[in-house]
Amino acid sequence: FRYLFNQLGDGNLKITGFYMDWADPTYRLIRFAVVAFALVAAWPYIPGSGSPAFKGISIFVGVLFSFGSTSVMGNIFSGLVITYMRPFVPGDFVEINEMAGTVLDRRTFATRIRTTKNEVVNIPNSAITANHIINHSRRIKKDGVLLYTAVTIGYDVPAERVESLLLDTVKEIDGVLEFPEPFVLVTSLDDFYVTYELNAATRTPERRPRIYSDLHKQILTNFAKAGVEIMSPHYRHNRNGNESTVPSAGSTTDDRNS
Repeated sequence: FRYLFNQLGDGNLKITGFYMDWADPTYRLIRFAVVAFALVAAWPYIPGSGSPAFKGISIFVGVLFSFGSTSVMGNIFSGLVITYMRPFVPGDFVEINEMAGTVLDRRTFATRIRTTKNEVVNIPNSAITANHIINHSRRIKKDGVLLYTAVTIGYDVPAERVESLLLDTVKEIDGVLEFPEPFVLVTSLDDFYVTYELNAATRTPERRPRIYSDLHKQILTNFAKAGVEIMSPHYRHNRNGNESTVPSAGSTTDDRNS
């Protein structure tokens, strides 16, 4: 069995519908089944296996295992579900329950991911199957992953000008793909402003914080040069000669009113 699954894992032997990353966990399952069968078959031949003391110890161990293995068995079976459903493989950039990072490995009880802050996080397999999984790497080679950010601009600025500024800005950002082409959506018409959403693709989703930071700084720079105000969420008028309501140090209300 070991030789067979080593060949499957190395790609020297191929079975239709059987993925290479299934080789190791499948071998471990079969090995467990073979060892368990061997133990069951050998049990009657163990000296003293029929004695009351031996039976009492086996019952005690069985009770401990039953009460203490609920979460353990849940993580094991969740790990099997993750393995054969293949929602991600090591190296994918995923987001699990608002925790984003690169998958390092998938183990029996937990999955390890490295976040964009270079922190290694162990997530129990049962927690993964209980939450939704966003895989940002699944379509990287073909279409890339869309990054998107929104700006709010007043109604006095033509939509065509805002769209042109955003598209010109994204061309200056490292890590953004030229194809598929970036595009702008008008997502809402609010009371005081229009919301524009810029969408662009990348093949390096693990660099999202840096790309977003560069993009936001460049948007501020380009819109300021163009004289376009970003009003988010509202704008306000400055005071014109009106007295501030903030009390001055050492003065009283009567002093200010006088």
